[in-house]
Amino acid sequence: MAMNYRHAFHAGSFADVVKHAVLARIVAHLKEKPAAFRVIDTHAGAGLYDLAGPEASRTGEWREGIGELVVADIEPAARELLAPYLDAVAAFNAGPLKLYPGSPVLLQHWLRAQDRLTACERERNAARTLAAQLRGDRRAKAIAIDGYTALNAYVPPKERRGLVLIDPPFEQPDEFDRLAQALSGAHRKWPTGLYALWYPVKDAREVQSFARRLARLGLPRMLQAELVLPAREGLRGSGLILVNPPWRLESELAVLLPALFRVLAGAEPSTANTFVRWLTGER
Repeated sequence: MAMNYRHAFHAGSFADVVKHAVLARIVAHLKEKPAAFRVIDTHAGAGLYDLAGPEASRTGEWREGIGELVVADIEPAARELLAPYLDAVAAFNAGPLKLYPGSPVLLQHWLRAQDRLTACERERNAARTLAAQLRGDRRAKAIAIDGYTALNAYVPPKERRGLVLIDPPFEQPDEFDRLAQALSGAHRKWPTGLYALWYPVKDAREVQSFARRLARLGLPRMLQAELVLPAREGLRGSGLILVNPPWRLESELAVLLPALFRVLAGAEPSTANTFVRWLTGER
């Protein structure tokens, strides 16, 4: 499945909201222990996006994503879970939404003094912009490199604790196969690492086939979380495969995803719209 999910065109979309809200929860759990951690962002993008810029303006997807979320009346339990994410977005916007922080800039915002970020981006212009964005922060480093090459090169990190975010643009029809192979290879090198694989939901059968393939890898703890909007053409949903997730994350996502669906779809979710389930491991 090729669909070209380039960050600049989809910044702040419903898919970004789901991905980054979950990412915020993972980092919050990592920060509960004082030991340093590292995050490796394999397909980082440019870092910070102008919502009035040519790419984001062309699609306008942020208006039905982060634009809806920041003004929504969200139930207290979900709002508490969303606080690290929404606070980070607000930190870049004094007033109305103008900028959207992508994953490396969100991660940079959440790092403590002892934590580190390795942000990888292959596309030349995005890599240059990302390097400028992170320059001067000793905790964060931007590297112009292919994400899959980086995954093989930088795992395991010297901290031996942390997260790998794998979020490719899905430009190639074999992207699901590459994701499965990359995860398998990285997990062999760093079996205790936490991995978050983002994927778009366009063809449900293809996603199901991908999930079955991952389950056959035999990794001991793999959680799948997904939100699908009704009556949409093209990109219908946003999903994550989480390997070695923090132990409370499953229950948090059971609250968070339905709350996000109510905001993003303007309706009550069903089991077909959002789910959190174990592919392998805990039940």
